[in-house]
Amino acid sequence: MVDSKKNRGLGRGLSALMADVGPEPTNTVTTPARPDLVVPIERVFPNPDQPRRSFTDEHLQDLSASIKAKGIIQPLIVRKRANGKDEYEIVAGERRWRAAQMAQLHEIPVLVRDFTDAEVLEVAIIENIQRADLNPVEEAAGYRQLMDKFGHTQEKLAEELGKSRSHIANLMRLLQLPSDVQDMLVGGKLSAGHARALITSDDPSALAKQVVQQGLSVRATEALAKKKDGGNSSPSSRGKSSMKEKDADTKALESDLSAALGLTVSVDHKAGGESGQVSIKYASLDQLDEICRILSIS
Repeated sequence: MVDSKKNRGLGRGLSALMADVGPEPTNTVTTPARPDLVVPIERVFPNPDQPRRSFTDEHLQDLSASIKAKGIIQPLIVRKRANGKDEYEIVAGERRWRAAQMAQLHEIPVLVRDFTDAEVLEVAIIENIQRADLNPVEEAAGYRQLMDKFGHTQEKLAEELGKSRSHIANLMRLLQLPSDVQDMLVGGKLSAGHARALITSDDPSALAKQVVQQGLSVRATEALAKKKDGGNSSPSSRGKSSMKEKDADTKALESDLSAALGLTVSVDHKAGGESGQVSIKYASLDQLDEICRILSIS
């Protein structure tokens, strides 16, 4: 059902959807939103398609303690369940629902919205992106979902989410890394800076293990990646690497194209001229098929 809505453009509008999914208040000075209803907690159910699957016990305990002391400041966003009963499905606020159960609340405040299945998923992704404790891979995956499923552009996301376009593009490039390197990033063994330094490497997995084992800094990782690539390259490529470094505009263009395709893209523009070449690096036949599909779209 979500796919049927894929080409709806911005639909109701990203701003309209985000209006309901503001950051959760963290202090008592914030004016709480006025709920539509206060409903028994046993009549509220989680969204089975919630993109976020992990909820840290420590964070839930902290939120539960806050709820015990202050109550739920920001109402949950829900929609009526299709079973005809007086029950609701969570659109945004599952953490608050789980923490409220731990705090043994019997009733919770809710905002009732008439969202489609596609909009429910969209709001859930937006809520997750706005969470402060997301790791870089989770945040990047959220941006990718919003672009792939709902047609949002990097410019629109940057504008509405209050992020810079370069922030979004740089994070999305992390999705090009092998799964084992992404796992190191999620686990905190590597920082986003380390990961970005490994993206263009021929063997990011091996380099990542070396970085973790030796506890290398980001600058040391960048130097190691350049050294490895230089040592494994052909004479012609070594000659190219010794040429003048690419300007900021070319690097930005490479980042945008890489983020849009989910693959490593290199732009080599002849200085002083109007010609050059664009290279796309793929790691599997499936990625090659995807490139062919994109290029064949009229």
